[in-house]
This record gives sequence, structure tokens and C-alpha cells, in this order.
Amino acid sequence: MAGTAYAFYCSLMGRLDLQVIENQLKKRWAYPEHWFQKQNDLWDSRSNFIYNSPDFENLISSINQEAKLHSLDVQMFFQYAVNRWYNYWSARAVEQIFCDIPGVLPAKNAKDRLVDFSIDGINFDHKTSVFPRGFGKDLAFAKANLTALINWLYANQSTGKRYHRSNRLFLVVFKKDGRHYQLKAEISWLQKLIADYVSTFDSSKLVAVSTPDQKTAFSDIIWAVR
Repeated sequence: MAGTAYAFYCSLMGRLDLQVIENQLKKRWAYPEHWFQKQNDLWDSRSNFIYNSPDFENLISSINQEAKLHSLDVQMFFQYAVNRWYNYWSARAVEQIFCDIPGVLPAKNAKDRLVDFSIDGINFDHKTSVFPRGFGKDLAFAKANLTALINWLYANQSTGKRYHRSNRLFLVVFKKDGRHYQLKAEISWLQKLIADYVSTFDSSKLVAVSTPDQKTAFSDIIWAVR
């Protein structure tokens, strides 16, 4: 790894330079955000180069090469891959922020799809989500009815490999101009919100979620509103 991409890694352990990743993520803002194609395993496999492409310019090159190789619609595949890339690297940064806070421990198995970290001994998977239009209610209602939104988020999660009904901590982003997705790139700002949440973490305030196998998952929402 060389050049700009190298700056993403602070050590051989794969730590991210959060300021650099923030700058790279914000380059995505120059393009309109669309999901032309519903997420599926085939297109995921076509775009798995996102995990090795932290640099935005390198990402664009990989997208063009893959689209040409498999005769894919360039615009549709661009949106699919760039959105996955944006969500992945934002999530990596957010998970590092959590794990750098005293009292938060990273998952013992980095490939565990159900656990990213634990807070006060409680395991969580983290999910950053834009405020869902499909929820059908406004922000004020959602804040006042946390359980309703959390249950909606569990019920309407994607059905791919990340689907599960275990403990999940949601970071919900809401931007007043409707460009909610942009807040996923505001890493420095999110860092402060996450630190504030962890410093006042109270497990008794977690929302209990019933699962189809009659078990109980625990969840909460960190609000990121601008």
C-alpha cells in the first residue's frame, strides 16, 4: 500500500487515520446519492474490492474496471459500489471510535458478524442508519417513541449476510436538509456524540426487542442530528 491509501493505516494492526478517512468520505458528496439496485449477494461479490480501496480515486478506478469486465451498467454499479464503500469505511471509523473509549472492548473475533464491541460487558453490533423515510413518522415522534423506531429498524433491516436479531446499537443520522447520508462522513463530530453516549451509558435504559426464536435482544439509539 502506498500514497494516500497508506495514510489510512496508523499501524500494522489496521488502525485508521480518522481525519484522512473523513476527508475521503466527503469526496462522495460530489455525486448524487441513489440506490438503483437492491442489495444482493451477486453484486456484493462484484464490489467486494471496496474493502481494499480506502482511497476514493482508487475506488473509482476499480468500479470502472469491474463494470467493464462484467458488462455492467456503469451508473448503476457506480452507485451500488460507492454506497457500499461509503457505509463500510464510515462504519470502520465509528467502530474504532467506540473501541478507543475506556470501558468499551472490541470483539474478540474481528469477523464476528453479531458483535463489534461490548460496553460494560454487553455485546453490541453497531449499525449507522439514516433516518428511515419508510418509518412514516417524523423525528419528534421517533425520539418520543424509541421502541417503535427500534422495532421498525429490526423488522426492516436488509436480508443479506448482515441480517440478525441480536443486540444492536444504532447510530441514526438526521440532517435537516434531507441529506442524512452526509452525516456518516462527519467523523470528528460523531466522535464527540459517541463519547458522550458512552460516558452516560445506562444498561437499564436499553430497549428490549423480542425475536422470532423467543429470545430478547437489547438495543438503543444514538441520535446524530444537524
